[in-house]
Amino acid sequence: MIRLLISRIIVLFITFIGITLITFFIVNISPGKPQDVYDMSAKISYEAKERLIKLYGLDKPIHIRYFDWLKRLFFLDFGNSFKDDKPVIKKILERLPATLLLNILSLGIIFVLGCLFGILASIYHGKIFDKIITIIIFLGYSLPKYWIAILCMVLFGIKLGWLPISGLRSVNYDYLLWYEKIFDIIKHLILPVIIASIGGLAGLTQYVRGNMLEQLNSEYVKFAKSKGTKSFRIIFFHMFRNVLIPVVTIIGLSLPELIGGGFIFETIFSYPGMGRLGYEAIMSRDYPLIMGIGTITAVLTLLGNFIADIVYVYVDPRIRYK
Repeated sequence: MIRLLISRIIVLFITFIGITLITFFIVNISPGKPQDVYDMSAKISYEAKERLIKLYGLDKPIHIRYFDWLKRLFFLDFGNSFKDDKPVIKKILERLPATLLLNILSLGIIFVLGCLFGILASIYHGKIFDKIITIIIFLGYSLPKYWIAILCMVLFGIKLGWLPISGLRSVNYDYLLWYEKIFDIIKHLILPVIIASIGGLAGLTQYVRGNMLEQLNSEYVKFAKSKGTKSFRIIFFHMFRNVLIPVVTIIGLSLPELIGGGFIFETIFSYPGMGRLGYEAIMSRDYPLIMGIGTITAVLTLLGNFIADIVYVYVDPRIRYK
């Protein structure tokens, strides 16, 4: 067990260094430089632009800049933003709670509803409920998130007026009572959480449904039925327990998609998370902020996969004895 965890940590560390190396070089060799933003302003002189370039070390070779940045990284020093000269770590920490809240809620919905719908679809295989779930799965796979997000905004936000379509709080949030503040945040979270969950929910539902149908024809299920074991116990204490083992891995692999997709729907919903902050950094070619967000995103993704590995070990005892 200890050797397994140590090997996982070593692999995660090597993967993290590789991610930072590739990301840094891609960002720095991509078209468009930070000084291009200053070129749009006629008020900034050529000498001022050159001073800014030297100030941020953009005149140094790319490999030297990478190692300088990597050394500061271990002290959580991502530098200052090119846009407003604020510390990158401070800007990220301001947006990180909103992103974590969105991703935790989305993962919870994916796991609970994905497993529930998958189990029910297998129980009512071939019936109307199973067909409805199959259609929903097909739509979840085929329709792009940004398109669904825009449709939901138009329908529930503009046409019906049921839900807010931007931000995390209303303009009058500070003047609301405590329970009204909670309800206000919940209303703002409904659409982003639903859009963030669609792809993973469809995939997990399909996976649980297929594996539950395979378990129905297994020998141990037939034996349990012959003993007179109740159907509820067979489904949830025998069949689902075997299906749960790879489900943990699927949930861990869903985290990168949630964080990566945040750049799209957080921008659409004007959600104050890291995804929107990353989009703004890319548009302004803010290298320190882009690298800071990329690093934090990589850490969250690797941490999610590491937790999934640990849970997988406890769910499947066979791994502990390998």
